Amino acid sequence: MNIAELANEIRCGDRRALARGITLIESSRADHRCQSLKLMELLHKASGSSIRIGLTGAPGSGKSTFIESLGMMLIGKGLRVMVLAIDPSSAYSGGSILGDKTRMDRLSREHAAFVRPSPNNAVLGGVARRTREAVVLGQAAGFDVIIIETVGVGQSETVVSELSDIFLLLIAPASGDELQGVKRGIMELADLVLINKADGDLELAATRTCTDYASALRLLRKRLGDADGFPKAVTISALEERGFEDVWSGIESLTRWRQAQGLWDQRRAGQLRYWFEEELRQQLLAQMGTTKAKVELARVGDRVALGELTPMNAVEEMMTYLRSGSAL
Repeated sequence: MNIAELANEIRCGDRRALARGITLIESSRADHRCQSLKLMELLHKASGSSIRIGLTGAPGSGKSTFIESLGMMLIGKGLRVMVLAIDPSSAYSGGSILGDKTRMDRLSREHAAFVRPSPNNAVLGGVARRTREAVVLGQAAGFDVIIIETVGVGQSETVVSELSDIFLLLIAPASGDELQGVKRGIMELADLVLINKADGDLELAATRTCTDYASALRLLRKRLGDADGFPKAVTISALEERGFEDVWSGIESLTRWRQAQGLWDQRRAGQLRYWFEEELRQQLLAQMGTTKAKVELARVGDRVALGELTPMNAVEEMMTYLRSGSAL
């Protein structure tokens, strides 16, 4: 594979080249890893002016419908939209359904859109291992808006905030999530809390839920990147495509404010540092997967099980082993 040629095709916005590039960076093959490093080196500075939007919410909150409605509206405004949808992987088979393109049928057919489902491969935090690199490729390809949809399993999905400029939390009314509004964690990271399904019989419940969340958000300590009025809760209907102009207006308003305050670039610089440290942690963990390391791990584990070593002392012994380079 000619990596320089692939990089040039991605810069030109070639969707097939972008798909090949993402497949390359997601591959675990050693030769593909070397090629993906070269590809990232060629493209990491071609960041463009993309707005990266992180989206999370419990299963059933309507994330796919929301993304399709928002994406279609943005395309109508002349913008190009990339969607990175993370699907959970089975703990037993390791497989994933990857059905997001089916759920976003209209958006998937649009030439100005690119929808890419990826398995999370049991990576915690709601995103896949190489989502950050896929975002970089999308920026290099010139997409105006990049939406990162998390797995959607609960309060732990905070890693997406280290990938995005704007973080959205999608809530379904009358689902018991109203009580989550007073909890910490993911609520502290959201810029906009969107109460979906504000239509039909659920419209009144959605309004009540929005009021609950608005009250809860006022209790949170103001963050450095919060403009006046943010974070805030609003009601929307993805089914009837209502409220999306207000959502986009809020995203643009917060984006302009953060850029004017110098917080936009500061946030992205902090994210780069985070992903450097995260990649380093993953590489160190990978050393534990070598055959030699597994043998040593089993030996030390047996000593812990027999009571010859405390878990803490066993960790120190393994760290000494890894520092010696014997696992390589």
